[in-house]
Amino acid sequence: MKRTLVAWVEDKPGALNRIVSLFRRRVFNIASLTVGSTERPGISRMTIVLDSGRTSSERLAGHLRKLVNVLRVEDVTDCPAVLHDLAVVKVQTEKETRGHVMQVAFASGARVVDVGPRSVTVETTGTEESVDSLVAQLQPFGIAEMVRTGRVAMLRDDAPSSWKE
Repeated sequence: MKRTLVAWVEDKPGALNRIVSLFRRRVFNIASLTVGSTERPGISRMTIVLDSGRTSSERLAGHLRKLVNVLRVEDVTDCPAVLHDLAVVKVQTEKETRGHVMQVAFASGARVVDVGPRSVTVETTGTEESVDSLVAQLQPFGIAEMVRTGRVAMLRDDAPSSWKE
């Protein structure tokens, strides 16, 4: 089962290395890892997706909390949360197929971000399943290049949070 952990960490050199080393030492596979800035200067937010059971992820979250520079860790797997991925996909096209690729993108809620003589590049966000679905629809045209962010997660408005200021 995939578990989703969210960790808030100080923006300090070596913080990401310490966290990833913890996963390596404990022999956990990271399915995806995203890191970005937050509304608080000097603090980054990490969304970590693991192939793990509940007990193992709870133990790992406990170890994460002990690391220097880690301020907070939450397992949001079973909480009401918004879980989204971002993908940018460059699809090979010819004059005859360009319009059809663009129709597939628009029908899926994706944006066309670049049109070249031999390709169309689309950007999509959504659940992992919706991104996978668009990728599957574009596959027959020929995907030249693709990049995905991995999952980002945020608790919904009514979801309880363990971080008390």
